[in-house]
Amino acid sequence: MSQPLTESVRWTTADLELLPDNGNRYEIVDGELFVTKALHWNHQKVCGRIFSVLDTWSQSTGLGQAAINPGIIFSDADNVIPDVVWASNQRLAVLLDNAGHLTAAPELVVEVLSSGEENERRDKVAKLKLYSTRGVQEYWITDWQKQHLEVYRREQATLKLITTLFINDILTSPLLADLQISITQIFA
Repeated sequence: MSQPLTESVRWTTADLELLPDNGNRYEIVDGELFVTKALHWNHQKVCGRIFSVLDTWSQSTGLGQAAINPGIIFSDADNVIPDVVWASNQRLAVLLDNAGHLTAAPELVVEVLSSGEENERRDKVAKLKLYSTRGVQEYWITDWQKQHLEVYRREQATLKLITTLFINDILTSPLLADLQISITQIFA
């Protein structure tokens, strides 16, 4: 379950170093700290399936790379750990710092929803706004419980909901030429 610890404190990346290494995931969006406890088995399964499809496609095309749970340090007030990302080789060459963290937006970010209103607010409001302002080209929000996937694409400098895909649909993307992902495959 994710909850901001306090509304009055503006958290920074430096503050993360002071937090315990206790298995929780700590993220900062616009100075607000979000803490997520161990994730549900099905959440992780869906992350793995999406990563697997993106990784296999990337290896066969040589056009980019996918990663699970990479850190993205946009600024001192915006430090997040998306579930899955994909970046083209050209973009990846300028994204990584010496510590192996992304320092700017990859083309594609995927978040798999965890249970709870606060988790949904984090992914559908706070992170959507962050990814939109930082230049993510496409954002997928996957709900393993309701078995659907929302696709947001950059239009006129902002991420807009393009479609919601359900169990019998096929996901395609202008970023990933000829890739077709069966929504059934993600949730099977």
